[in-house]
Amino acid sequence: MSVIFPQYSSRMLLAPLVPLLRSLFGGALNTVLTLLAVLMLALILPPLLHWAVTDAVFSGTQEECRQAAGACWAFVQAKARFILFAFYPSEALWRPILVIALLLGMMVASALPRFWGMRLILGWPLMLALAWWLMAGGWGLAKVSLNSWGGLPVTLLVWSTCMIFAFPAAVLLALARQSRMAGLRLLAVAYIEVMRAIPMVAILYFAMLILPMALPQGVILDKLIRATILIALFWTAYLAEVVRGGLQTIGPGQAEAAQSLGLGYWRLIQLVVLPQALRRVIPGLVNLGIGFLLATSLLAVIGAFDLLNTARASTTDQQWLGFYNEAYIFAAVIYFLLCFAGSRYSLWLEARLQRG
Repeated sequence: MSVIFPQYSSRMLLAPLVPLLRSLFGGALNTVLTLLAVLMLALILPPLLHWAVTDAVFSGTQEECRQAAGACWAFVQAKARFILFAFYPSEALWRPILVIALLLGMMVASALPRFWGMRLILGWPLMLALAWWLMAGGWGLAKVSLNSWGGLPVTLLVWSTCMIFAFPAAVLLALARQSRMAGLRLLAVAYIEVMRAIPMVAILYFAMLILPMALPQGVILDKLIRATILIALFWTAYLAEVVRGGLQTIGPGQAEAAQSLGLGYWRLIQLVVLPQALRRVIPGLVNLGIGFLLATSLLAVIGAFDLLNTARASTTDQQWLGFYNEAYIFAAVIYFLLCFAGSRYSLWLEARLQRG
């Protein structure tokens, strides 16, 4: 018995590794690719670890960093506040911190199916209004100019605002493109094709240079607000095509069956069509959401201080010149954590809805 038990336990421990070993060494091609990957890691990882850890400076001055052969994480420690919050006043720093916490909390609540419902639909516009008020001030809070905004709050606030208003509009636009009304369908097709044919950079330049001249006299909108409005309209076209792809997977038989039960058009869409269509395009929606989050970095072209632009601007400090790698790595880690969380959530939600 003492001889059999160790053999049984070792087999149990090695059993989960069998599929991995087969995928790595199952066949000549897989074996060669695995060995090449190991060789590349052996060439890349040691010098990278020396630069990032062994020879790095984690605290100190610029002079100490310039004398060292590794990374200057002391720069990140000194400039982290600027990268995350830009020029926002120090005495009011609790406001952008609270905005980040509120937005991330709403995102987590939106990710859990048990919170889905009318309260969440109504909660997002109220939360966004609260976030914009906290950042801008007024009504009891000291006003802060939009020129002082920057960093992670701007990235999350612009992305959340655009997505929350673009998604419902995209659903309506996708339904309009499939409508039997020729005029409505033509307008939807024209809007989608025109928007998808324009680069986002051109949209931002339009918001920066042309839109102010088109506004009525006396109406002044900050460049960040103008950019947010046009980005939401731009993203609507892309989301509408993804939603339309899901709508096309629903056969006409279900609609006919629902109509035979007395359901009207909007109840049919709400109860039968949209739940199935959106479930089938979850990967596409998450992929677009991640891409849109990264696309907020293009706000730099109009001088808005999003997270990536504050990371770049932090390297222009006369006391900390030249530490571009550390600044961009810090920003990249934040982007990666947000995007990786979104991708893992997509896999979890797909599996959960499949079981449902």
